[in-house]
Amino acid sequence: ISICRDLPNIEVITFSVNGISDLEPLNQCQNLSELYLRKNNIASLNELFYLKNLPRLRVLWLSENPCCGSDPHRYRMTVLRNLPSLQKLDNQAVTEEELSQALIDGEEITAPPARRSVENGCPESTESSAAESTTETESELLNFSLEETNKIREELGMKPVPRDKFSSFSPRETDCNRKKRNNVLNAILLLMKELDAEGLEIVQQTVGRRLQALRKKELQEE
Repeated sequence: ISICRDLPNIEVITFSVNGISDLEPLNQCQNLSELYLRKNNIASLNELFYLKNLPRLRVLWLSENPCCGSDPHRYRMTVLRNLPSLQKLDNQAVTEEELSQALIDGEEITAPPARRSVENGCPESTESSAAESTTETESELLNFSLEETNKIREELGMKPVPRDKFSSFSPRETDCNRKKRNNVLNAILLLMKELDAEGLEIVQQTVGRRLQALRKKELQEE
């Protein structure tokens, strides 16, 4: 997610199911209008502090994060009190009545969360994070990663990767490594949107050479 510091003009960001815990890199994305963060590791609603100064943010999907807590009303009211320009929260339209109620029931966030001692995208193991690492979540991570990979390959004029081949790339990699790979894929997609035709051609040539080298290495190993 740190790549967002270099993309101030990005308008739509999708980082769902990605192990993200820190939203600080987003505070410079002044043109951001839609942000999708479902099923991450955002522990505190104080992370909203970094979104309060984004003037164009209209859509936020934050559900299924630890920060949502056990009281959905308090959660929604707190988000809307701090981000009153939202038109849709968690795929549900925001009403004028909710915005008025949020001033009463919501908690105002005036400071960022305490700085963490672990890197974003690879948090320390806890009971809650272990409980969330279910078969369903693992499957979603794989599907998400495969989808993003094939988007890149499509933009480069390459054939999509079959699911069975994709799942065999790294069967023994750790959760942390898989999440880091997802973050890299997202970063590549975001950067590619900033490239012109000449830049995309350079990327295509580089990817082609890289694939040839990998295939040559696979043949040698066989």
